[in-house]
Amino acid sequence: MSQKELTYSAIDLLKKLIETPSFSSEENETAILLEHWFIVHYIDYNRTNNNVWATNKFFDESKPTLLLNSHHDTVFPNNGYTKDPFKAIVEDGKLYGLGSNDAGGCLVSLLATFTYFYNHEDLKYNLVFVGSAEEESSGPNGLNSMLSIIPKVDVAIVGEPTEMQLAVAEKGLVVFDAKVNGTPSHAAHVNPDNAIYNSIKTLKWFKNYQFEKSSEILGDVKMTVTQIKAGKQHNAVPAAVELVIDVRVNDKYKNEEIANILQKEAPCSEIKARSLRLNSSSIPTDHELVQAGIDLGRETYGSPTLSDQSVLSCPSLKLGPGDSTRSHTADEYIYIEEIKEGIDIYIKLLDKIL
Repeated sequence: MSQKELTYSAIDLLKKLIETPSFSSEENETAILLEHWFIVHYIDYNRTNNNVWATNKFFDESKPTLLLNSHHDTVFPNNGYTKDPFKAIVEDGKLYGLGSNDAGGCLVSLLATFTYFYNHEDLKYNLVFVGSAEEESSGPNGLNSMLSIIPKVDVAIVGEPTEMQLAVAEKGLVVFDAKVNGTPSHAAHVNPDNAIYNSIKTLKWFKNYQFEKSSEILGDVKMTVTQIKAGKQHNAVPAAVELVIDVRVNDKYKNEEIANILQKEAPCSEIKARSLRLNSSSIPTDHELVQAGIDLGRETYGSPTLSDQSVLSCPSLKLGPGDSTRSHTADEYIYIEEIKEGIDIYIKLLDKIL
């Protein structure tokens, strides 16, 4: 099938994906749509839970493997939608619908690219495509669960909306639960150990703290208090204030280091990380994949947003059609031309290294 035919087929598939609800952990029906693509194109495939994957026809274990990955789950539509989030609507060159931009456009573009190269012989890299589940929820049955099942991956392209620019690094994420203790009491009595007042010092510390190591690509580690909870009634001073802290980690730190620093220095009674597995990720700018993109006029940058790159230990590049500022917004959309361009650039990029 020609690139042009694959492009039109990919756009048609995206419309079907939009009209098929696929919230995280509920992707069965969109997984069936991906299976149907492989069947129609005579490609041997596998399905593990709601992850659908395949390798190129002439897979050779002696060669390195390039992963092409994007996800087919979505968040829930927010209340600001004016259009039906589950209806694929094309207006003024825009394809509207939940998951169109994040990350349906990337998914179908990578799928078309994989299909384009599937029957090629004597490729320098093996190809493995994974249409993964549970990305939006960082769930246990997403790409992370596939790494012991698919062939060993040496380098990856993760499809997320980057306007087809090269995200050569991505910040990791650690979420902490913290507690500031005090002495519970009746509000009518003097209490010099009010947990809410005690938390003022702690909040100021989180606001002003600076991690020492900054990254040329990803900048500083960003730490933000995002939730606070205390008290049950107006006349009772609570025993504790509970905080949630969101930390976006640059490539100068491992998540374990961030946890150790906060456990040692943060003025909290307790602080504990929910998970340490969502690490920062990167690919050397002199890697041939990056250099091929630069040769195509693409620019490099560091991404502050999290993706399935966080579960990969190999070098990985985030690259895809669409604009991340549209993700999770009301009346989400992607331009049809962005999908066409995405497939074209993906194919030209792989042509340079395969």
